[in-house]
Formats: sequence, C-alpha cells, structure tokens
Amino acid sequence: MTASPHAVLAATFAPGESGVPAAMRFTREVMTAWAVGGVSHVAEQVAGDLTEQVVDEPFEVVWKHFGDAVQVELRQRNIPQGDPKAPSVAVEEWGITFAGDSRVHWARLTLPGSADNVASEWLADTSRGPHWLGFLADASDLLAGTLNPDMVPAIIAQIVVPRLCGWCAVYTSDGGSGPLRLAYLWHADEARIDGLRQELAEMDVNAAGGQGTSAITAGDHQVLAVPLTARGRALGMMCLGRADRFPDEVIQFADDIGRRAALAMDNARLYAQQAAANRALQRSLLPPNEPEVPGLDYGVVYEPAGEANEVGGDFYDLFKAGDDSWRFAIGDVCGTGPEAAAVTGLARHTLRLLAREGYGVAAVLGRLNQAILEEGERARFLTLLHGDITPVETGLEIRMVSAGHPEALLLKAGGEVQSVTTPQSLLGVFPEVVFEADTVHLDHGDVLLAVTDGVTERRNGDRLLDDGGGLARLLGECAGLSARAVAERIRRGVADFAVEPSADDMAIVVLRAR
Repeated sequence: MTASPHAVLAATFAPGESGVPAAMRFTREVMTAWAVGGVSHVAEQVAGDLTEQVVDEPFEVVWKHFGDAVQVELRQRNIPQGDPKAPSVAVEEWGITFAGDSRVHWARLTLPGSADNVASEWLADTSRGPHWLGFLADASDLLAGTLNPDMVPAIIAQIVVPRLCGWCAVYTSDGGSGPLRLAYLWHADEARIDGLRQELAEMDVNAAGGQGTSAITAGDHQVLAVPLTARGRALGMMCLGRADRFPDEVIQFADDIGRRAALAMDNARLYAQQAAANRALQRSLLPPNEPEVPGLDYGVVYEPAGEANEVGGDFYDLFKAGDDSWRFAIGDVCGTGPEAAAVTGLARHTLRLLAREGYGVAAVLGRLNQAILEEGERARFLTLLHGDITPVETGLEIRMVSAGHPEALLLKAGGEVQSVTTPQSLLGVFPEVVFEADTVHLDHGDVLLAVTDGVTERRNGDRLLDDGGGLARLLGECAGLSARAVAERIRRGVADFAVEPSADDMAIVVLRAR
C-alpha cells in the first residue's frame, strides 16, 4: 500500500435519510474529477454501504487516490467498536481502524487498466458534443465546491488529468504578484511524479506569464501553458503536458477550464482574505485576558455559528473594575457581520470605561442604551446581562441587570435551580428607560449560569431546548461540578439536543463561588 495518497477529497455529512444519497453523490463527483469512471458505480455502492452503517452522529467521507487504487474512509468520533459489515460489492480489501476517539471504516478499490490512452480515447468519443458540455459542467461544479485556496490547484490538476493530458502542474504567485511557484503537480503515472518535478524545476514558467496560451519546452514533453487570469489579475499558470502534439480540441478545452479555474481561485482567495480579516475582528471583540478573581471559579464557552466570513453577534466579557470589584457581561447583538460587530465593540468598550469610572451596573446600561441610540440608522438592538462581582466571606455578592436577555439561573449546592433576574427592556429601543439592579448572593459551591439565546432557542423540530424549563433541568444535573465542567455540560447538552449544527451563535458564562 502506498504510504501517502497523491490526492485527497473529503466532505462532512449529517446523519439521517439524506446521508447515503449525499455520500454517493459526492463519490460520483470525486470519480468524475479523477477521471476513474470505470470504478464509479462500484465506488458509489461502497460509499453507500459504509454510510448505511453510521450511527446517529455527523460523519466524514474521505476519498484518497493512490495512483493504482482509490480508497474511501468513513470517519466518525466517539463511536463504539461494534461489528462492521463488508461492502456488498467486491473490493481489494476493507477494514476498520481506531485512532483516539475516531473510528475509520475503509475500503480500497484497484483501478483497472492504464491511464496512458485515456485522453486520446476521451477526445475521440466526445469531440465538442454533449460530453464536452457535461465535462465543463462537472468541472465548474467541482471548482465551485471549495472556497479553500489550497484545494483549488489540486482540483484543477485532477480535472484535466488524464482527460486532456498526461500530467498537469499548477503554478501560483503569492498574493497574485511575484514569481510563480509550483503549487500542485499531478501525473497519470504516480511513479513519474518525482522525476517530472525535477524536470519542471528547470523550466522557466515565468517567461510565459504575461502571454496567452502558449507552448513551453520541458524535456521530451509538449507543454501547454495556460495563464490563470481573473478580474484582470494574473493569478498563476496551468501547465499541461503530454508526449504528442496538443490537438486543437484540447487547447480549446484547456482555455475554457483555465478561465473557470482562475475565477474559482480568485473567489477562494477573496473568501480566505475576508475570513481571516473577520476572524481577527471576532478575536478583537472577545476579552484579551481573563482575570483571577478571589473566591471565583468561572468557565466560558463561545461558539460563533456563522460561516468563516461572518462575524457573530454574541459576546462576553470579564474584567477588573476596581480594587475589590470585578464585572462580567454576556450579550447578543441583533444580526451578524460588520454592523453587529460595531455595536459589540461599542458595548464592550463602554462597559469597561464606565465601570472603571465607578458607575454602577444600572447606570452603565442606561448610558450604553443612549450610546446605541445615538448611532442612528447604524444602531442594532442588544440584549445584555451585566453584573458586578464582589467577593465576601460567605461567597460572592453579585448585582446585575438583565436587559432583554435570557434569564440567569442560580444552581444551589444542593441541586435547586431558580431564576434570579428581573426581565427589563433590551438596549437600543427606548430612550427613557431606567434600569434597576438585582442582587443575588452565591454561597460557597453555588453556581450562576448566563447564556445567550443560541442555547435557550436551540431547536429540534417544533421544540426548543428551554421549553418547559429545559435549561434549568440541564443545569440541575451539574451540582458539584466545577465551573468549566458546568459550561462544558451545557455546551454538550446544546449539541446533543438536535442532529443539525446550530444556526445561531452561542455564549455561556458560568460563575461559581469557591
């Protein structure tokens, strides 16, 4: 067995009735991308057989290409060993392995024949008829299926080899400028990849960087160099190699694929840049550090649910406000994205600034409400639970205000759970609202739980997690646990409540008197 694959494509699926057809459809797309249609039907059946054996947990399907064989792996976490069944069709080998908390059910298929003549045979069968249109449609779907800029070069190469050429090298440049570097190399004969890499090291691909599709000499190979240009920017080069002359049909196919590939590459880069910027923005909206508070054991969970390019609206904070006083906050801004982030930043900085100037929690929320209203059309509604923590001999004294936020719950050391906040107006709605603080005492071992509506409104069909006091019951099971253990228990309860991933941000703050 080859030590490492030359290509890997993977996707994650939710369990349920849609899991099997989704895994089989993904397999068909992978076989199309790798041009191994001879095993496509068998591969789909194997993927379906393995998927039918998953338990009620999300699973990942991973296809690996080893040159002379393909292997499918179905991965799940926290699964008992069990007794897996063999695929219903003949495979080279199959089995099950365990690594840490993951189970891998796998099967391996040998690829029939040789890829040497695939390109010529395919061209003879398709010309520029319906097969060509289907090929371009499949290529577009595969390229549009990833926003990972590191995956695009691999997909490009696996689309064209061996249909159009014997090998493909994809070159890219850092940030769309500077010299080209080899990003991915794929050959129909995996044994020749290392030798080809050495040959390409002597080829001056930058010489063709500013031209249209052109020919480059590389040893005994005929090389077609296709610039990858999108939105007026040169992003790289796709080089196709074969032993004989490139037919006109191949050049036309390559130009089409090059345009689609360049657009996919540019989209992936723009998405990655936006995602990185928003991750940095998201981090800037969270506490830079979490202080040590005498007599306090605390645990937090923060999980934004948006896509990588979307900043969540939930936030939390814990900071020192005076010599013997600390503040905490947990909030939820209406909406997501930059507008929500602006309100989140305003709230965090206002809370810290006014707290350090000696304003009480009720006064702070009054002034924050005015600040949000002064934002005008940019303003967003905000629910917020803000409190002051003062260590005392018998535990902790907490004064807090709940401005339209899900109620805070108190877990007594004996297991009793009670609500301890009075509902008041959310922020950014009424200009003349006056807030009043609730006071609660935490004896040693008592726990205060504060969450955002990503917890209370977690949905499973027509039911919400907090229907009928569901969150209070969940908290009642946490008596005797540390603050971090309570936070993790609530997080796990939210995740287990429904199969589908959460569509809302989630923040959990647990304060426990030592």
